[in-house]
Amino acid sequence: MVMKLARLSSGLVIAGAYADKIRRTAFAQLRDLLKEGSLKSEEVAQAIAQLNRLLYNILVEGLKLDKGDVVRIVVEYEVNSGKLNWKLETLKIEAFKRVSEEIVKRAVESGLSRAESLMTGIVEYTLEKLGETEDGDIVLAVKLGNREVGTLVVTPINEEFVFIKKAAIVEPSPLIVEKQKIPLEGKAIEEALRGNIGILTTAARYVTDEEARRLYEALKRKVIPTATVERIEEFEMF
Repeated sequence: MVMKLARLSSGLVIAGAYADKIRRTAFAQLRDLLKEGSLKSEEVAQAIAQLNRLLYNILVEGLKLDKGDVVRIVVEYEVNSGKLNWKLETLKIEAFKRVSEEIVKRAVESGLSRAESLMTGIVEYTLEKLGETEDGDIVLAVKLGNREVGTLVVTPINEEFVFIKKAAIVEPSPLIVEKQKIPLEGKAIEEALRGNIGILTTAARYVTDEEARRLYEALKRKVIPTATVERIEEFEMF
């Protein structure tokens, strides 16, 4: 008898308890086969023990996880001729490292000491040019620290103004900005935008993460690929 592929998931569980959770979940899923005699409990127990030895090597020896860290383990399996066979090529592991209470306390205290400025101040975004669209608009990445968190598309109007056509940002709060005119005041476009970066929050429409992320990716796709020129060396023929 061959059972079609089934999926075992540990759910979120602390690393110190993953082995027991895997065992309980597997036996629960296979109880009907065990009851009808298609599987023997000792065969299942042996297969689970083998899987848990592999997981121990990955989680404890490889990832150096502590018992209190959280993991989620997913793997598919099949039952064939009275044996439980793990499809190890499907094994997926998510690991969430626990942060100590002292580190959390320090981070909270640091944040609270700057709470007013963090909550009401201007987010310090930076901009980086990604390229241009087919229409000649300029596309810029919006960055927060080293992370890219959004995209901004601007249209040069004349020597006095530049027009923010659309901007979508996903962090720290998902938002969309549309149709904002920025004075150049004799500056280059990117410099003028940097000087008015606050408009990305003061003129924003706050939306769901999904809506902001969808527009963010769509705007980024508008960048036309940069043409590359291959240098061909000429050789004189004698």
